[in-house]
Amino acid sequence: MPAIAWDERFVLDVPKMDSTHQEFVDLVNALSDAPDDAFLAALDALVEHTVGHFNQEDRWMAESKFGPMCHVGEHQHVLGVMRLVRDRVAGGDVDVGRKLAGELGPWFEHHAATMDTILASHMAQVGYDPSRPLEPAEAAG
Repeated sequence: MPAIAWDERFVLDVPKMDSTHQEFVDLVNALSDAPDDAFLAALDALVEHTVGHFNQEDRWMAESKFGPMCHVGEHQHVLGVMRLVRDRVAGGDVDVGRKLAGELGPWFEHHAATMDTILASHMAQVGYDPSRPLEPAEAAG
């Protein structure tokens, strides 16, 4: 049984965000289904994805001048927990990793429905296009 069932309510009409969220759901489900001997590799894949996923959203928030930075704080907290759990799994405690996989479903559903929905709405409202490549001056800082 998947930890998170993909649902159309997760679609926020920001194609890059939607595809990133679909990948996150797929990786959480792969983690949930992973046998013990493949669990650490599945967790590493999820952590790697999540770093890029959260960095992407954090960049969009900065570039679009999104105010509620509690969203960044939640990203930092969740990634910190994932890294702590990863260390425990590497030490042999796969059970704590399985608990994480079970908790990520409800967390993601709430996060997508609240913080990510607000971010998507803000980007649309200010006309920010997250698929547009950065101009050289923007990339330089």
